Amino acid sequence: MAAPERLLVRVPPLGDFEDVEVIEILVAPGDRVTAEQSLITLESDKASMEIPSPAAGTVVELSVSEGARVSEGAPILVLEVSPAAARGAQAVAAQRSAEPAAAPRDAAPPAAERARPAEEAPAERRAPSPERPAGARPAPRPVAPSAGERLRADVLVLGAGPGGYTAAFRAADLGRGVVLVEREPVLGGVCLHVGCIPSKALLHVAAVVRETEELAGAGVAFGAPRIELPRLRAHKQAVVKRLADGLVTLARQRKVHVVQGAARFESANRVRVEAPGGATTVDFDHAIVAVGSRPIALPGIPDDPRIWTSTDALDLEAVPERLLVVGGGVIGLELATVFAALGSRVSIVELLPELLTGVDADLVRPVRAALEARCEAIWRGTRLLELRAERDGLRARFEGQGAPAEAAFDRALIAVGRTGRADEIAAERAGLRVERGYLTVDAKQRTSQPHIFAIGDVSGPPLLAHRAMHQGKVAAEVIAGLPAEFDAAAVPNVAYTDPEVAWAGLLEAEAREKGIAYEKAVFPWSASGRALGLRRPDGHTKLLFEPGGGRLLGAGIVGAHAGDLIVETVLALELGADATDIALTIHPHPTLSETIGLAAEVGAGTATDLLPPRRRSQ
Repeated sequence: MAAPERLLVRVPPLGDFEDVEVIEILVAPGDRVTAEQSLITLESDKASMEIPSPAAGTVVELSVSEGARVSEGAPILVLEVSPAAARGAQAVAAQRSAEPAAAPRDAAPPAAERARPAEEAPAERRAPSPERPAGARPAPRPVAPSAGERLRADVLVLGAGPGGYTAAFRAADLGRGVVLVEREPVLGGVCLHVGCIPSKALLHVAAVVRETEELAGAGVAFGAPRIELPRLRAHKQAVVKRLADGLVTLARQRKVHVVQGAARFESANRVRVEAPGGATTVDFDHAIVAVGSRPIALPGIPDDPRIWTSTDALDLEAVPERLLVVGGGVIGLELATVFAALGSRVSIVELLPELLTGVDADLVRPVRAALEARCEAIWRGTRLLELRAERDGLRARFEGQGAPAEAAFDRALIAVGRTGRADEIAAERAGLRVERGYLTVDAKQRTSQPHIFAIGDVSGPPLLAHRAMHQGKVAAEVIAGLPAEFDAAAVPNVAYTDPEVAWAGLLEAEAREKGIAYEKAVFPWSASGRALGLRRPDGHTKLLFEPGGGRLLGAGIVGAHAGDLIVETVLALELGADATDIALTIHPHPTLSETIGLAAEVGAGTATDLLPPRRRSQ
């Protein structure tokens, strides 16, 4: 067997970047690395980037340290590799150096070359980390507190979900000393780990499955999909891990002190954080509570692993043959969409008369029709009387027109909503007012204690990550003395079903209930060339204006990519745009976004793609 060789790994071409900082070293001497595994992280004033290993091998010594500044061609580390790996890495590096775009005058040596003997190579040694196996990247987790530790914070943030980490990072950027407390061993909260992000990764898979099925009508047929659950689970986890790793890096760069554990107030200026390794006390000048929400539990439901919360469902432990989804809201319908695409026979039971309660019926109708075609059953206006766990499965009893008295299922998903976690933090000890699990706040996100703020789900509906992020910035800026408040003209809502539903501002049902005069302008996607080309004519775009084609009051879209389209209407609501403003905005043709402009033309009375309707005030 040929003797191993030493390979000097250098900083590859960085394009326009020069003299960038090493912000993280991801390996240590003695670590085994694979080809393309990240070795270090660099950061310029515009972006951060990870430098991959050119070959598999063992790290012999490091040539850089955290905080050092490097340029193209600077040595990073020495790898011990096989002769074949050394030749392959050299060939790739030489090819890259020969490319005209990457060969500046007086170019540096290739990124990988045979190393000098160890005694000649500059190195800054670091002992292998005992906390992780050789070659593994550090886990994306915060710093755990040591027993008896006591901290002092300008700003204490409870909860590291989207609202919490946004508030912590903004406060740090404004020069405040920040302590960020998170109960879980990872940053990102429910949204990143067991909510928005993993569900959307799976919903994309479901959408592709449906699109391939629909192409058969256009003369392109594929075989039945083969679902490899471990690989699908790994895909979902890789998406989550990449984002979680980024949060750890951002916290470190901003010098945010992260503490893991469950926090409870001891007074209006102190919390105690309990963790397996001990307790930490944090005294603070200001606090931002961002502890989020938890699923609502139905009474009488047995404790059985076959009865899932949304968190359990997203673990993808199994694709059940028969799945009962209890709840016809956003979470229930999104997960019903996923499991129906993966092959489950899905039944949905909803207590109220309609799915997506509170959303305009015309927006819900295409979603219900699509789900009825894909699901085994949808029972609306039906009560779940009992769910029994038996040896061979689950047995449910129902009460409602059209529903069976009893039915058997392999798994059941309980998705009847979420509620705030204000009751978990001993809020009363800090003098905070709690109403139905939520903390009451003003426009500046202040609670009943003016130095304590609350953001996101714990501050009340709507329970949306993007709302929490904007509120987090407001709280941090108010603490820093800036003139900020949360005064959004509209907060967009999206159900990532198939088709998607998105709405912002005034709903039509709400306008009727409150007696608000409006005019409705609708453009059907059956008249959209882009929608027809996508074989998705089942949607429509609806705009509500003040009578006479005046200011936009609200918008609703149902159809493919509705969640991406709604943002234009949110901006129009913020700017106070009227029908003519939107109609005169030139939209590219043919696109789905064009349906917003065409609906506005209907409202302005200038539409040519449809016969003009009779204008009627409501």
